[in-house]
Amino acid sequence: MSKHLSHTLLRLWLYIRQSLIGRKRELVTASCMAVCTFSLRSLGTLQHVELTLLDQFFHLRPAQISEDRVTIIAIDENSLRDIGYWPIPDGVLANLIEKIKACQPRAIGLHLYRDFPIQPGNHELQKVYQSTPNLVGIELLATQQSIRVLPPPLLKQRHQVGFNNLLFDVDGKVRRNSLYWHVNGRVHDSFAFKLAKLYLAEDNIRPSQLGRNQPIQLGQAIFHRFQANDGSYIREDNRGYQILSNLSSISCVNNTSSNCNFRQISLQNVLDKEIPSKWFKNKIVLIGSTASSIQGFVPNPNTSIFKNKGESISGVELQAYFIDELISAAYKEKTLLRVWPESVEWLWIYAWAYLGAITIWQVQNLGTSVFRTFSSCILLMGSTYILFLNGLWLPVLPCLLTFCGSAIAITYQTTQIQEGLKRSKEFLDELINTIPDPIFVKNERHQWIVINDAYCKLIGHPKIDLLEKSEYDFFPKQQADRFRLQDKLVFKNQYTQEQEEEFTNATGQTHIIATKRSLHKDGAGNLFLIVLIRDITDSKLREEHLKRKAEELVRSNHELKIQEDYLRYLAYNDPLTGLPNRKYFLEKLQESLEWSEHNNSLLGLLFIDLDGFKQVNDTLGHEMGDRLLVTVAERLNNILRNSDTVARLGGDEFTIILSGIPDMEIISAISKKVLCTLSEPILLGTNIANISASIGISIYPNNSRNADIMIRQADAAMYHAKRSGKNCFRFA
Repeated sequence: MSKHLSHTLLRLWLYIRQSLIGRKRELVTASCMAVCTFSLRSLGTLQHVELTLLDQFFHLRPAQISEDRVTIIAIDENSLRDIGYWPIPDGVLANLIEKIKACQPRAIGLHLYRDFPIQPGNHELQKVYQSTPNLVGIELLATQQSIRVLPPPLLKQRHQVGFNNLLFDVDGKVRRNSLYWHVNGRVHDSFAFKLAKLYLAEDNIRPSQLGRNQPIQLGQAIFHRFQANDGSYIREDNRGYQILSNLSSISCVNNTSSNCNFRQISLQNVLDKEIPSKWFKNKIVLIGSTASSIQGFVPNPNTSIFKNKGESISGVELQAYFIDELISAAYKEKTLLRVWPESVEWLWIYAWAYLGAITIWQVQNLGTSVFRTFSSCILLMGSTYILFLNGLWLPVLPCLLTFCGSAIAITYQTTQIQEGLKRSKEFLDELINTIPDPIFVKNERHQWIVINDAYCKLIGHPKIDLLEKSEYDFFPKQQADRFRLQDKLVFKNQYTQEQEEEFTNATGQTHIIATKRSLHKDGAGNLFLIVLIRDITDSKLREEHLKRKAEELVRSNHELKIQEDYLRYLAYNDPLTGLPNRKYFLEKLQESLEWSEHNNSLLGLLFIDLDGFKQVNDTLGHEMGDRLLVTVAERLNNILRNSDTVARLGGDEFTIILSGIPDMEIISAISKKVLCTLSEPILLGTNIANISASIGISIYPNNSRNADIMIRQADAAMYHAKRSGKNCFRFA
């Protein structure tokens, strides 16, 4: 499995590498456009427009229905007129909180600064603080944009405070929310995060950090910490634990306010009327100002979301959105807004730059170029919008800039290339028609663009039929595949290549041609394949004829060699038994004598004559006699050493040369073994023959140092053995 995967990845890499090599112009153009866009983006030039496009996505997104979890008690203009005071006296707030507590809400958020008493009623409010553990007040932490506003002292002691600092973008809008902030080594929870935790604690959902420097998990949601260059932000302040807000339009149910996002109830109505307890029970109740006469408004994070409020929104309403987002994400009712890492975003932008280059490259029609560009831009907007609906915010403007920039640059290059191509075709057409050999020119799309008359005559088609066509339109597929392969190699390696090929012309005649392929590049960078052809059919036929003659001569020489080897074999071997013959025996004996003399060792010569062979030959026939001789030869070969030599001198006479013998006893032992072996019965067809042998032995150097003398002595000793009763051996 691993080997197969490695092979597949290697093939994929080779394919990608080959594709990139063939698209250098597109790669260079896309890289230049991407670098320019990256530079603009890094300077923050595109940030404002990108944020505006994000707002437009929010505007286009369908309204999302959320659970009715948050109720706002609004201190509006009517409430201020009825009370007649601002800030609201502590006694009024104490009375209000007591009425809310009676309805058993999960949490109460007091979005009013109460860092000092506002009489009358401060004593009553302090009692309410002590008796309301689910009440959360606000404070304003000191930043570069604001000075600190202290929280209610008692609520601070009871750790029932959250900060309500807002994070403003370059256009003055709020698109980020903060979960907590470290100040002087102490952790401060945000107002929205504090209330969301109180609400979720009823369902035993509490925040946890997945590890050191890891995201926070709250229920089923994982809140990734905002980084300085996330999305379209450039070097943004990312202090504290910030997240990107995915605020959405929330349908209201039975609202009593013109704002249709959360249920809002006027403060005066809560104090003067009987409010249904279900509007408060198990909910988060926020108390804050919505009166336009009080400076507590901020620019809308997304104007399209808060379209019923014009161009601003109160702080308490914004906190309601933050709280609802955190709780909905924890219950997995809503997707958090995510971004890709910065390096992946760069790759995404570069991919669109490259797409812009390859989309327009080689498109000759201006209308087609415009249509492709427009369609691709629609595709980009549509794809990023669909991904946004699933919680992923991707850059749009940089992709549009790189795509359109690459498309325009490639369109200009294509125009220049086409003009250069036209001039090059005219020049090449004039040039090749002066050459008598067949020749043609192809473009990078493997189309014939220039052809001389000699090639038209060779191929058998008129020039008008060949121009702007390829080999697949005229040749069999197998031949066309070979031609295309050779063409691609030259385009790839860019060196001249010579080849011998075959092709079939229009009349069905097959030609053998020698081709020379080379590349030509004009001033506009266009590559042309120039192919020069020479018809070598006749010379190839002559060459094949000579080759066949040479092969016949080689075969004849081989047969003569076989005959020569066979004759040489017959000269030194007995044709019946395959043993060395007399000639070989004599040469081997002389050679063995010289070796024995040089090595100072004994040499034994055994002269063997079969006893009873004539009777077998006369009674069973010559064929059985021959079979007997073959069997004797095999038995002698099987019992002797590799260094010993067995030969047949003729008839039933055999000799054995024993080289390197240490003493006489060895010769006697071998002779006895020979007698014993040959005396064993021999099966000849249905008959059994019994023979024996008489052996005469001469020894070097004891008997003689001369080969002829040793042979005569061994022969005489053999006859002596026969006279002694046969089936025995005698020494000379």
